[in-house]
Amino acid sequence: MNKPVTHELATVITNFLPTFNNKNSKLPAYKLRALNALQRCRTEYMGGHIEACGCCGEIRTAYNSCRNRHCPKCGGVDKEKWIMARQADLLPVKYFHVVFTLPDKLNELFQNNQAKMYNLLFAIVWEVLKGFGQTKKWIGGKIGATAILHTWGQNLWYHPHLHLIIPGGALMPDGSWSHSRNKGKYLFKVEQLSSVFRAQFVKQLRILIKEGQVQGIEPPGLFDKDWVVYAKKAFGGPKQVISYLGRYTHRTAISNDRVLEVNKNNVSFAWNDYKKDYSKQITTIPGEEFLGLFCQHILPPGFTRIRHYGFLSSASKTRSLKIIRAALKVAPKSGPDEDVMKAIFSKMGIQPGVCKSCGGKMLVVEIIPNRFKKKPRAPPNIKDGINIHPGIACKS
Repeated sequence: MNKPVTHELATVITNFLPTFNNKNSKLPAYKLRALNALQRCRTEYMGGHIEACGCCGEIRTAYNSCRNRHCPKCGGVDKEKWIMARQADLLPVKYFHVVFTLPDKLNELFQNNQAKMYNLLFAIVWEVLKGFGQTKKWIGGKIGATAILHTWGQNLWYHPHLHLIIPGGALMPDGSWSHSRNKGKYLFKVEQLSSVFRAQFVKQLRILIKEGQVQGIEPPGLFDKDWVVYAKKAFGGPKQVISYLGRYTHRTAISNDRVLEVNKNNVSFAWNDYKKDYSKQITTIPGEEFLGLFCQHILPPGFTRIRHYGFLSSASKTRSLKIIRAALKVAPKSGPDEDVMKAIFSKMGIQPGVCKSCGGKMLVVEIIPNRFKKKPRAPPNIKDGINIHPGIACKS
């Protein structure tokens, strides 16, 4: 029986990168490097190892991952490590999901000044939220937030926006904890957030343009319509927050399961249209156009797309959370009882060094050199249950 044809982002890159690159000679080098990494992820080019089962003789070849943050194949382990670290920060309070979006009139400025404009978005959003939190009308203390940058919509069109997870309350100057309105069930009025956000963002944007830090001109009509800020209903509890974070934090612009077909001319992909009650849509476009859409979402090198603010910032989190938990009379969160990587592998259903056929012990018998980097990647560590040994050993 023939294996079903699988379509994925790497196939799109392989089929269309040469012609796309010819038409886009000014594509930044870092975007080309990202596309090359995604194309070669988990292929022989990346290197890897061959392992054999000591009991049944099963042979398995495993190729290395590219570990690029834009790759739909990678990030699973990093995501789980990040979520596990965030679990220790959770408080027994309501949490809110707030989203700040921008008018598409600003898209050209964002595309031509990505790092500057993304940083401006992070800075203004936090200044607005921090100001509301400090206002006695709302809470009157120091709030905390985790902000996550997304640059895409479901249809891959460029759409920069920030998702924020915000605990419903604040650390007060006297060390007490104050819930937000209605016992933590209400945060801020989104219409007022939107108005202040727009005013402060445009004011600072004009300064950056005047100083030459942002290249371009201010698009007309930025005050013609309200900017969209919305807050979803408070989460039911910490477990719901963790589940949500798992979906949003390490998401890529498109997952492989949404790439339905790739041929010599076109790419077909699925997406959900929120304007039509999230009904499934299928779009077919030329391959070069698809790559152009995807490239818009490759972030500048070293850019931090997940940031923590207020009492959740790295500078004050340890001390602040200790004070807040004392005020709420709850015990501090403890780390996982078992090794972090073992806990992650268990959650993901991964059993390193174990034969899938008989449960025997897998032994690495050959290293495949990595041609993508000058130095080959090290083989799996022995503590993960895999040994490098030419011999064969049975399961105990």
